[in-house]
Amino acid sequence: MKPQKLYPAFKNYIWGGERLKEEYRKVTDLSPCAESWELSFHKDGECRLSDGRKLSEAVGEKELGVNPSKFPDFPLLIKYIDAKSDLSIQVHPTDAYAASHEGGFGKTEMWYVVDADEGAGIYLGFKREISKEEFRAAIEQNTLCELLNFIEVRSGDCFFIPAGTIHAIGKGCLIYEIQQNSNLTYRVFDYGRRDAQGKLRELHVEKALDVTETKKYSPTDFGEYLGISEYFKVKKLKVSGKVTMATDRSSFHCLSCLEGGGRLEGEPIGKGDSFFIPADYGEYLLEGDMTLIFTEV
Repeated sequence: MKPQKLYPAFKNYIWGGERLKEEYRKVTDLSPCAESWELSFHKDGECRLSDGRKLSEAVGEKELGVNPSKFPDFPLLIKYIDAKSDLSIQVHPTDAYAASHEGGFGKTEMWYVVDADEGAGIYLGFKREISKEEFRAAIEQNTLCELLNFIEVRSGDCFFIPAGTIHAIGKGCLIYEIQQNSNLTYRVFDYGRRDAQGKLRELHVEKALDVTETKKYSPTDFGEYLGISEYFKVKKLKVSGKVTMATDRSSFHCLSCLEGGGRLEGEPIGKGDSFFIPADYGEYLLEGDMTLIFTEV
């Protein structure tokens, strides 16, 4: 198999905007376009190839590589997130908790800030260690935000978010997210927001109390990489001219173009495009002037 351009699945969550269509050339009738699932094997939205086939149907162990085959299910989900409004304050469980309570997988993730309005930011972890009792009281009294770290962000910032870390993306942020292959979220606080039917969105307070890490949040530095976990290894790649990359038997590569453009093995690649390069393909050539996010397992 040659490198394949990916055609994402889309989500129209109420907090989304239109930037993915207007600036990143995403083609969908959904409005708003809150998320674009670039690399996804998840049943809630699978990415496809140019011939309409799901990527999951077109590739096997050889194309995925040795590392992904060690997992019981495809380990990754990669997406763009356009937050026109604030996302809910939420937390994701560990694999162990998700397996015992949901029959699924937990979610460790990382965010790369593609763009952000002036003053836009995220909530990430607690300012100090708190007790479960204090956590519950803050939820009940609508004072939870006072306990959380608010971090003003700008393009190029990156954050690693282990399962159990309370967090939220604020309005005005455009995020590229690499995460475990899970769509499991425990919503803790949603600003009293109502859905299209006028109903308050469901909260999952008891489960959130079970899984949330209540110690003071500490950031992680991965050196030359943006993030490393057992599920993914991610770095930023700048191409100016020609760059040769190569896959071996260990893992496929996923490349997403954030800025600029050029060619990947002779195929056009531009802002908003994502490509799947099969494991053991060998060398492939990138040409142009562009900024990419590179992910492998």
